[in-house]
Amino acid sequence: MSSLSIAEKKPHAICIPYPAQGHITPMLKLAKILHFRGFHITFVNTEFNHKRLLKSQGPNSLNGFHSFRFETIPDGLPESDVEATQDTPSLSASIRKTCLSPFKNLLHKLNNATDIPPVTCIVSDGVMSFTLIAAKELGIPEVLFWTMSACGFMCLLHFGELIKKGLTPLKDSSYLTNGYLETAIDWVPGIKEILLRDIPSFIRTTDPDDLMLEFVQEECGRALHASAIILNTFDALEHDVLDALSSILPPVYSIGPLNLLLNQVTDEELNTIGSNLWKEDRVCLEWLDTKETNSVVYVNFGSITVMTREQLIEFAWGLANSNQNFLWVIRPDLVVGENAVLPMEFVTETKKRGLLSNWCPQEEVLAHPAIGGFLTHSGWNSTIESLCNGVPVICWPFFAEQPTNCRFCCKEWGIGLQIGSDDVKRDRVESLVRELMEGQQGKVLTKKALEWKKLAEDAAIHKDGSSFLNFDNMVRQVLLSEKLKSS
Repeated sequence: MSSLSIAEKKPHAICIPYPAQGHITPMLKLAKILHFRGFHITFVNTEFNHKRLLKSQGPNSLNGFHSFRFETIPDGLPESDVEATQDTPSLSASIRKTCLSPFKNLLHKLNNATDIPPVTCIVSDGVMSFTLIAAKELGIPEVLFWTMSACGFMCLLHFGELIKKGLTPLKDSSYLTNGYLETAIDWVPGIKEILLRDIPSFIRTTDPDDLMLEFVQEECGRALHASAIILNTFDALEHDVLDALSSILPPVYSIGPLNLLLNQVTDEELNTIGSNLWKEDRVCLEWLDTKETNSVVYVNFGSITVMTREQLIEFAWGLANSNQNFLWVIRPDLVVGENAVLPMEFVTETKKRGLLSNWCPQEEVLAHPAIGGFLTHSGWNSTIESLCNGVPVICWPFFAEQPTNCRFCCKEWGIGLQIGSDDVKRDRVESLVRELMEGQQGKVLTKKALEWKKLAEDAAIHKDGSSFLNFDNMVRQVLLSEKLKSS
């Protein structure tokens, strides 16, 4: 039998993330797991992020190997060498207008290649749903991977209802500060009660033609046409919301935490492929080795969050005055419109108990025994990675569904404290960091976080776990469905 006929028997999945760090990382994990389960993988980045990955990971880092390859499509935006996440509204608008044609051209190229199997399925980011058009034309299944929490996704699905009820767009900017955002909502399925301020941040607009409001509604509407929906969460964590999603959408599979499911992948070559768009500073792990168990607070606001210089300084002195050890990731673009520069007095005062880093291997940091707490923007990857490692959090949500994640961390899951999304005050930061690391409430939060860690492991590591089984079912019932029908 020829090598091509052997290859033709192999299922071939195209994996395409939304072009931002928080979407690329979980999609790459998923692609690795699929490859381990026997799929040929083509992973599609935008040209902009492909260049950034080569710069951060090394010039040969995306060479891949025969059955795990990288391809690119343009994002339609002007070329740039900036080491930062692109503007989300501009990027989202450009993707809608320009990406379908180059994506279809790529599929045509792959299907006409003589050394790889034809494409049998597409695994696309939930907000890259233009790919559904290509899947339909080829007659192959497509799974949409929504990389946020189930609760955040459920809120997005009800943006149309929020607009119908006149709750968004806001009448004017005073509604951001006059208590209006404290309006309670009790009609979102699977969520007992949520305040307007806990709904994903795109509702905080006064523009009836707001691009992100329109974009979210369009992408959520297309979710109904997917072969299935997958989420990086687990049944025990978001049971009620997952049940409610299953009643209104195509089959919904909770397959997380993906970082635990990835533990089954023993292919060393595969595990060398990284996803960080910034160069990792691994010195921080050596520094953590010198610290006592649960003695360090980790501070990282993710890949998109920005703040004012005044907020940066308030965070800095809050950390300094707490007298706790800290590891703080400060991206060069963290401060709006300028470089993130800390006062020299702060650096001098904290040099024995603080370490500053441009970027770090977050999963390894959160798994380190020295980490006792996490000051976070409440992005979903950070939240689920905290849960997996039994690390309690202080939440400072910034964007998208981060306010929703924060609300669930603090009110439902019992693992978090909230700073408040507006004014950052050093006294507040100091008191919350002290409470998390030394206080009685911090002990309660840590105990609860460790309980969730055990439940996450039960779901994703054990062969009878809900996520483990859901992943198997999704592969068999959806991704291989066309292949099985034809065999």
